Amino acid sequence: MPVRLALTGGQRGDCPQAYGLIEGLSADVVMADAAYDADPLRQAIAQKGAIAVIPSNPSRARKHPLDRHLYAQRHLIECCFSKLKHFRRVATRYEKTARNYLAVITIAATVLWLR
Repeated sequence: MPVRLALTGGQRGDCPQAYGLIEGLSADVVMADAAYDADPLRQAIAQKGAIAVIPSNPSRARKHPLDRHLYAQRHLIECCFSKLKHFRRVATRYEKTARNYLAVITIAATVLWLR
């Protein structure tokens, strides 16, 4: 289930948004895809006392170890995105403004939590 949402422009990178999303949350494991592979983010996760389960970016010279068993559970994140996209307004983005689109996603996430 979604815990926090952040809507950004399509030209903005994924990794800088992660700091705000993990701030104040407690977790044993933080999972992400290779777009979030950055040493400062890994350090921020380690300072929280959590394990970073992030595959190394293919262009990285020094590869970080990856717990493949834990990373296999990342499909649950993709299932969450799939559930959100079952709401037609989320999947097709009919909304003209970012504010309205974020409101629609928030309503969809609330419905998922209520089910």
